[in-house]
Amino acid sequence: MNEKELQKQLQTKVKKKLEPLFAKYKMDFGGIDASLKWKPIVLIIGNYSSGKSTLINELVGVDVQRTGQAPTDDSFTIITSDTGCEDKETPGSTLVNDENMPFSQFKGYGEKLISHFCMKQVDSPLLDNMAIIDSPGMLDATSEKDRGYNYMQVLGDFAKMADLIVLMFDPHKAGTIKESYEAIRNTLPEKSGEHRIVFVMSRIDECDNLSDFTRSYGTLCWNMSQMTGRKDIPHIFLTYSPSVVDPANVAEGWPQEREELIGKIKQASGFRINHILEDIDRQVNEVELVAETVGAFLKRANKIFLKFTKVTTAIAVVLFLFGDLIINSVLGFPESTLITAIRTGQFSLNNLIVPVALAFVTLVIGSIGYSKIVFPQMKKKAVGNGVELVVLNNDYRKNLWEKMESKIIENLQGLRVKDLWTGYGRSLTKIRNFLNNDLKKYYEKVVT
Repeated sequence: MNEKELQKQLQTKVKKKLEPLFAKYKMDFGGIDASLKWKPIVLIIGNYSSGKSTLINELVGVDVQRTGQAPTDDSFTIITSDTGCEDKETPGSTLVNDENMPFSQFKGYGEKLISHFCMKQVDSPLLDNMAIIDSPGMLDATSEKDRGYNYMQVLGDFAKMADLIVLMFDPHKAGTIKESYEAIRNTLPEKSGEHRIVFVMSRIDECDNLSDFTRSYGTLCWNMSQMTGRKDIPHIFLTYSPSVVDPANVAEGWPQEREELIGKIKQASGFRINHILEDIDRQVNEVELVAETVGAFLKRANKIFLKFTKVTTAIAVVLFLFGDLIINSVLGFPESTLITAIRTGQFSLNNLIVPVALAFVTLVIGSIGYSKIVFPQMKKKAVGNGVELVVLNNDYRKNLWEKMESKIIENLQGLRVKDLWTGYGRSLTKIRNFLNNDLKKYYEKVVT
């Protein structure tokens, strides 16, 4: 089975088995669905003048993107190739409404984003099984109002879909851009694995001499340590435009660096299935923790409900048998109690009216007491200290809890008494069966 067939089979199974479970726990299934729908994606990001468009044009073999040191493009542009669609541009309004494309989630960002979103079809063999996304240049100081949409959230959604993220830096602004910091520090680690990110310092041919290059490279490394919060600096690829400078005149090793970078980008499509499985694995583990916490709460609530029901039922039985005796001793009503009628052999249906009413009222009061007092109090306690419902016995589980706590609280707050009987336990079993059986089989298929 080739990768395309495996991806299609995986899409069918995942949609059938996981989409209802994600909906049940108020989790977004759109990210998984989007990643399964389309071809491999390389996302290229960086500040204005970092060389994004130049690199894209070189990769594609066509001058599809405008280049220049001033801002040239403020749109998210998808560049790909499909037979018979060369030299075609599709607006964002069409993309977000096409069910066969993975971009419907971006409709929620509004017209401002949609009007700065498009797809360009070009004749390029590289893009037959790949798409490259060019992004607006990052800025030093911006706000949501300046762009009209939340740039970092949009970037995060694209990063979640991408199989490779190329983050480019200008040697003259080596990692000092405010949005670069936010992307590296928060957005990209949250939405994508670190192994999918490639760091690039471009336009190195513009450094006047070795000392100038060393200063720029050192500055970038220092800024990277501040942005990542790590002492070990990831590999930073070096590149330049061969149309501007003769490779024979650059420093030793630079051409090899550049070729290695281009090779890595071209190989991105080969990681597609692995990345899809990683994303599914990660998100199913997230929903599992939510389901586990909700299930633990409902199990505890059900135990209390059973105890409460036993007590209420016992009181109802006592009142059914002897309640009319108590009333008769105080009010003189009814004239003939149930026990007396049975003993004297003068029993009639009228003797059941008061006992049945007392038992019924007791059960109703018990039911109201549990649903309006006991259950809400238990839920309030769980929302305030839900971590006690699950075992967090390793760093992975602890980090997962921190990430999913708000979603767990949202699910706990939305629970009702009727949820004690609506199959939450079965849902958790289905999630674990998918992780331990279905997903494991697909990993094995990829390996073989």
